[in-house]
Amino acid sequence: MSDPIQAYLVANARFHDTDFARLNLLQLLAEMPEIRTCVSDSFANTEAIAKSDFLVTYTCDLRPDAAQERALRDFVSSGKRWIALHGTNAFLDFTPKGLQSPRSHTLFMETLGSRFISHPPSQAYTVTVSDPEHPLVEGLESFEASDELYLCEYFGEVKPLLETRFTGTFQSGYVENAWPDDEPRLVAYTHPVGAGEVLYITLGHCCGRYDMRPMQDVAEVVRGSWENPIFMELLGRALRWGAGIL
Repeated sequence: MSDPIQAYLVANARFHDTDFARLNLLQLLAEMPEIRTCVSDSFANTEAIAKSDFLVTYTCDLRPDAAQERALRDFVSSGKRWIALHGTNAFLDFTPKGLQSPRSHTLFMETLGSRFISHPPSQAYTVTVSDPEHPLVEGLESFEASDELYLCEYFGEVKPLLETRFTGTFQSGYVENAWPDDEPRLVAYTHPVGAGEVLYITLGHCCGRYDMRPMQDVAEVVRGSWENPIFMELLGRALRWGAGIL
């Protein structure tokens, strides 16, 4: 009899409805009886992460210390897979000029393959398939996403799976708000790290009534891509990919 596949889920996203995202991810994982999942709100238990078969993160502004950065790098480079969702690569500093993405935690961002810089106000945008032969997106059609459109810088080799387009300047509180170059903005990609690989999917913003405090006492409830069946299909494939059963 084979042993269960061990997943490790870190869910702790500032300014997001972490409870909602965690529940949806656990429901998807529960549909795969060969997987058992450990849940945490931090990267602190590096020993438990190292013993897991794959890692899933739904975080925002969750900053690992130096030892945790190295442990995450070692985890992937050893041959494991990491599914990083939405704000995992987003750190936010509140400055007098506005929101700024600090150029810190370089090893963490290099392991992920990208660093979030800013996003225009949430809006609908068209997502197209970059690599239609990859099993993660094979057979998917272009679709409309209602989500945050992430604008990032990239590190090392990234292999686009999904992309969109954005060019222009916007006002949404971010210091770096001018993006004049007409180039693909990656919505999903894979990034090799040693013998392992990261899958990054920028979709997945959600917000509950109290998640924007102290900026807003009560916020609009947002579910965004979580109500899109194509996104949910993509997440299911991502988890199977992480487990090595796709």
